[in-house]
Amino acid sequence: MNEAIRQQFQDVIDQMALVYKHDSRPWMLGFSGGKDSTLLCQLTFEMLEQLSPEERTKKVYIVTSDTMVENPIVRAYMHRMKDAINVASDEKKLNVEAHIIYPEVKNRFWSLVIGLGYPTPEAPGFRWCTERLKILPSNAFTYDVIKTDGEIVILLGVRKAESNTRARSISSREIEGKILTPHDSIPKAYVFSPLSSIKNEHVWEYLLKDDGLSAWGTDNNYLFALYQGEDLGEEQSVVGEVNKDKVAITGNSRFGCWCCTMVKEDKSLKNFIDHGAKELIPLREYRNWLVELRRTPEARDYRRRNGAVYLMKNGELGRGPFTLETRKEMLRRLLTLELETGFELITLDELKFIDKVWEQEGDLTCRAVVDVYYEVTGKRLPWDQYKKAKYDKDTLDTIQMLCERHNVPFDLMSRLMAVVDKSKLFTRSGETAREVERVLNQGWLHYERIREELENDTAED
Repeated sequence: MNEAIRQQFQDVIDQMALVYKHDSRPWMLGFSGGKDSTLLCQLTFEMLEQLSPEERTKKVYIVTSDTMVENPIVRAYMHRMKDAINVASDEKKLNVEAHIIYPEVKNRFWSLVIGLGYPTPEAPGFRWCTERLKILPSNAFTYDVIKTDGEIVILLGVRKAESNTRARSISSREIEGKILTPHDSIPKAYVFSPLSSIKNEHVWEYLLKDDGLSAWGTDNNYLFALYQGEDLGEEQSVVGEVNKDKVAITGNSRFGCWCCTMVKEDKSLKNFIDHGAKELIPLREYRNWLVELRRTPEARDYRRRNGAVYLMKNGELGRGPFTLETRKEMLRRLLTLELETGFELITLDELKFIDKVWEQEGDLTCRAVVDVYYEVTGKRLPWDQYKKAKYDKDTLDTIQMLCERHNVPFDLMSRLMAVVDKSKLFTRSGETAREVERVLNQGWLHYERIREELENDTAED
């Protein structure tokens, strides 16, 4: 690394020190495990090490958001980094704390897709995942710090050199003459972007100095290897190849969720597989199945979750959440995938949430989740013994037969029986009636009649 580049990074460190010592507001850094957030953490560590112990007066939080559906290789790496950062901070007395934050169980990917039947995210506009899996957990952590300390400074590892779009985004938030800018949506939070002028080709050059040893004692060459095989349409890094495989590198890789359905092909997952991570092949196959499943009309209900129905431009009924049968198959295959790969892909908390949702949505056996789990794994969930069917098979068969005889949708009867059972212990006598009325007023029950009336009105006009 030449002296000019080294001095540029020292200038960044000096600016960070100036901001750090200016006030008592704690810092928070988002650490994704990628190159830019790693560089930001590296410079923060070096800045703190250049200060005297007496000057390290405030907390620096390094926060990693684990969506629970990260690429398992990257996820394991992120957790190792968190542990290493905390050990190094304690040894060097840097006043740094690394945390892993998670989305609430109700907002996790499988809770929403398998539990509630949410259609998987789809480009360009149906992207419900980022807010629930990343933004909400991060904001919750930020608000907790603000509640304790009054204000917070959030450090971002964004750089104008990453792309024209990113450059415009950064510039739009800059206030001339000010280093910190108010956060767009979080009161009492301020944004500091010390890396904004760093060029792409200098990021890896700095991270791989000193044989790639990070400030917390890990090997950045491993991170460098995780970026292998990216699209070379953009500029290549100054280093240009990865170790023994001589794989060219670009500085624009993005790690993400292994089950992401926002893209036609997950290039990051493909590149991991192409360079030896064959254990990820079954995950890619499951992910591709999810993409196709979203486009399969039979896999999805024609009603939205609130019971409404709608017509598409082609005159066909639109599609809503995945059907309960589809969700059972999703869970069955996911548990099988977990056994095949040895990766933890779904937690007990998520299974418990899914179990509760399915029961509320008409699983009259009350055992769908625990039975699928036992069928696949051969093991019993901790709450299996408490899951007793409210109706035996003969009773359910009789109810279904009567529904068919009297032209009553069995799904409607299942939902009515579920809400009555859920509210039967309420002390307010009107609660059950309100729940029943809510189900009976759902749009799908009255759609045909409404459409007939509209067609009659049109014909009369």
